[in-house]
Amino acid sequence: MHFRFALSALVAVLFASCGNDIALVSKDRARHAMKWSGGGADYTTAAPSSRVFSAGRSKPKDKHGMPLYGHSERVRFVRTTAYTCSEADHLQYGSKNATGTPLKYGSRVRSAAADWSVYPVGTVFKIKGMNQLFVIDDYGSALTGTGTIDIYTPTKSHMNTWGRRNVEISIVQWGSYERSAELLSKRTHHSHCRQMHTAIQHRIGGGSRTAMR
Repeated sequence: MHFRFALSALVAVLFASCGNDIALVSKDRARHAMKWSGGGADYTTAAPSSRVFSAGRSKPKDKHGMPLYGHSERVRFVRTTAYTCSEADHLQYGSKNATGTPLKYGSRVRSAAADWSVYPVGTVFKIKGMNQLFVIDDYGSALTGTGTIDIYTPTKSHMNTWGRRNVEISIVQWGSYERSAELLSKRTHHSHCRQMHTAIQHRIGGGSRTAMR
């Protein structure tokens, strides 16, 4: 109980004071610990535990062959990719995320994108082997219908350094499906937003109004 309270307090403090310094990692398969440097970046992730990796084998899979988890499962084996705001399909949004606030890339808190019907906006998680907290505040059409998480990086060289990797994550705090649905309801003319909004409505209709367990 004391640990959970302290962790919640830490999350609140971190989001009140996000920095801008840079420290990064690599691409490759994630069954091995990784520490790569490039372009001033040093990303380090640790190998997923054998328990988490093995447990994922028996679960249903998304289109990338990655496990699909129930909401109550906070420790997960997930596929991650990386993006940056200077990519062609992100230029129109600049350095803003899907909530309209600046993308975060600090020593303690960083932005990430996902399907909001899987990881609702505001979800905070950690990647095994990294010290930073990541917050879901963005989405992308390629992520819809998958469990993939897209990690925000500040430059294309950093994005390429991260590459694509499978990692172990732990959910620190769930975000809100209601807020996700509210934001997406204004964007349903985009097919991926409509798909996420519909999936969230089904989830809310099933009794999971907020994901704060």
